[in-house]
Formats: sequence, C-alpha cells, structure tokens
Amino acid sequence: MTASGTDQRPDARTAPGTAIAEAGLAGLSPAYFGMVMATGIVSLAAQMLGWPGIARALFGLNIVAYVVLWCLTLLRMLRFTRRFFADMADHLRGPGFFTTVAATSVLGTQFIVIAGNYRAGVVAWALACLLWILLTYSIFTAFTIKPNKPSLDKGINGAWLLAVVATQSVAVLSALLATHSVQPYRLELNFLALSAWLWGGMLYIWMMSLIFYRYTFFALAPGDLSPPYWINMGAMAISTLAGSLLIVNVADAPFLQSLLPFIKGFTVFYWATGTWWIPMLLILGVWRHVWCRFPLRYDPLYWGAVFPLGMYAAGTHQMIRAMGSGFEFMAAVPEVSLVVALLAWSAAFAGLLFSLLRRWRDRAHRHSH
Repeated sequence: MTASGTDQRPDARTAPGTAIAEAGLAGLSPAYFGMVMATGIVSLAAQMLGWPGIARALFGLNIVAYVVLWCLTLLRMLRFTRRFFADMADHLRGPGFFTTVAATSVLGTQFIVIAGNYRAGVVAWALACLLWILLTYSIFTAFTIKPNKPSLDKGINGAWLLAVVATQSVAVLSALLATHSVQPYRLELNFLALSAWLWGGMLYIWMMSLIFYRYTFFALAPGDLSPPYWINMGAMAISTLAGSLLIVNVADAPFLQSLLPFIKGFTVFYWATGTWWIPMLLILGVWRHVWCRFPLRYDPLYWGAVFPLGMYAAGTHQMIRAMGSGFEFMAAVPEVSLVVALLAWSAAFAGLLFSLLRRWRDRAHRHSH
C-alpha cells in the first residue's frame, strides 16, 4: 500500500513471475478458506466413523493450510487494501469472507475431537466469535447502505448461505466446549450454542427464500450455477450437526430439556431439507457439465461443494447417535457419504496441485524468455 492508501500495482519493470504472483494475491478469493472447511470436516467425519489415520493426516494438512491462507489473506489486506475491503461490500464476493469463521470453528473442533486439545479449541472459539461479529455486521451493513446495488439475479448465489454455515459452526464449537466446561460456563456456552443454532435457522429461511426465487423466476445460465450452490445442502447439514450436539447436551442445561421435542424435530427437519437438495443439485450439475458442456476445471469455489458432502456424513452420523434407538437403519448413509466426500476432496486437492504446477510452469517459461 502506498502512502496515499491506494493499492500497489505491479511496475512495468517487475519480473513476469513476480507480476503473476502479485496478480494472484490481488485476486485471491475470500472464499479460499473453504479448503480448510472441507478438509476439516472430512477429517472429523473420518474420525467419527473409525478412520483415525486419515483423520490425523488431514488434520495436520489443515493446520498448514489454515496458517498459509491467513498469511496470504493478511498480506493481501496490507498490499491491496482498497480491493480487499471492496470485496467485503461486493454482493458476490463478500459472503466468501464467512469461510474464515467456519474454517476457524472447524479447525477448533478438530483440535478438540482429534487432538483432545481444549485450550486450542477455546482460542479458536474466541477468534471465530470475534470474526463472526465483525464480518456479520460489516458485510450486511455494507450491503444495506451501498448506493449502487445489483439486481437479485446478479447479486445472490449459494455463497450467501456461508453466513448460515459460519453461525452454525460457532454453535457446534460452543456445544462441544460446553461438555468440557464447569458451571456456570457450561450453561452459558449451551445457551450460546442454542442461540446460534436458532440464528442460523432464521438466516437460512431468509436467504433460501431469495435463492429459490432467483432459481425459479430468473434465467439461469450454466456459468451462474457455481459450486457454492452446494451450500444449499451444506448449511442444513451443519444445522443438523449443531442440533444433534444440543440434544446430547440436554442434561447440562434445563432450558435444553424443556425444548428437547422442538430441538429433535427441527434437527430432523434440517436433515430432511438437506437430503432433498442432494438429487436436485446432482441433476443441475449434470445439466451444467453434461448437457450444456460447461468446462470442469479447478476453481477454489469447488471446496464449497466438498464441504457439504463431508458435513452431511458427520451430521447424519451424529444425528443417529443423538436420536438413539430407531435410527439405526440409517447407519450406512454416513459411511457412503464419507467415501463420496473423500473422493470429492481428492479431486479438488488434485485440481489445486495441478493449478499450482501450471502456474509454476508458466512462471518458469516467462523467466526463460
């Protein structure tokens, strides 16, 4: 950033490779933390379903990815300040910042479930809550007061539901920490988890109404059907997980006991809604890539499609455990979902590696000339 506060731009004399790196940093997607979200939840689902080796390997990788992405994000904020904050007020890119909240919460959950490190979980919880407050009121205030706004069909997509995922991720981590806290913190954390669970449900109803309206009353081109639309399902899957943890915590908070039938009913409601979306999203995916022949190439937004698959496995598994007898017939669902999530994660990670390799080759080619 220059003294006047404007963004730095690559000098004409800058080496081509450096210019490419600068351009990549300037255009870094705010939603790239979706990689941490996806890796984290696939790791957690693997741990829940008895694959600890995969869970720990992905946990280690996730710590590295989280640190690297924060370094790149902070560097982008310092070097391209104007563009960074302009993204927050952009109707399509702004919601991507909520991946930082969800990624922090998911990593904190990994520390608790996989490593048994509750101090790291508390630090992640505090950071996630702070980010949630800052981003929620900054982004939606900017959307509200900006003078020039896009029309509905140009200004909304599935990425808006990342605000729901971020909220529910705070609920999940709060509920987990509550089970390992003493009173009165246990009571307060459960109340926060319940409140966040309810806020997330409210946000989903608001936003899904607009997204469904955009689906059915505006023309939808193949390019418009971006991977974040899988968050339609993912937001319900993480709501299922949060509700299931609240059911498990009933003995720790009297207000949860009085609301138990409501919590159980809405947990199943969220799971059923998320399940309804899966065939619909698959059909639209076939229409996009097979019928319309839209090219399938790596995009960081595809991590937003991997995350819901892993979350569906984790949420379904936890719901079966929370509901007790009568739900055993669904036992195969999370296992199949985890296999699909692992395949999707592997495809996305391979796409990332090939993308980085191609950029390295382009940079080497430019240097050689």
